Amino acid sequence: MITRNNSESATFIMEKKGIRPSIQRTVIYDYISSHKTHPTVDDVYTELSPKYPTLSRTTVYNTLKLFAEHELVQVVRIEDDELRYDAELKPHLHFKCRKCGNIFDGFDDNKISQFNYDCISVAPQGFKINTIETNIIGECAKCSE
Repeated sequence: MITRNNSESATFIMEKKGIRPSIQRTVIYDYISSHKTHPTVDDVYTELSPKYPTLSRTTVYNTLKLFAEHELVQVVRIEDDELRYDAELKPHLHFKCRKCGNIFDGFDDNKISQFNYDCISVAPQGFKINTIETNIIGECAKCSE
């Protein structure tokens, strides 16, 4: 797994994953990496298109799909019709507030490792686990006040 530290450029990260960097790919990756809101394709397009008028929704979609295939971002599926993208590759949980719609990350290496182990241990004999996705839905601290 490749994780990004602050000194690594998007170009360097993409090259390590075998992706040919381009201006569009670089700005999309920088956006996903710096916005912890788990943006959708439309969010990325809406934010970047005024500054990059040649950018299309299709390019954003195809770029994020490429990043996901090369494990540069993860796809977050919380709603049936909505894919969101997260550049945080460290194991974590996602919490979606049902009132404001925001998505928050939850980290605890020991508990998540134990949770993943427990999930794997209940899989049927001989099954191979590729991914464990966990989403929690409720109300965030602000909305539950």
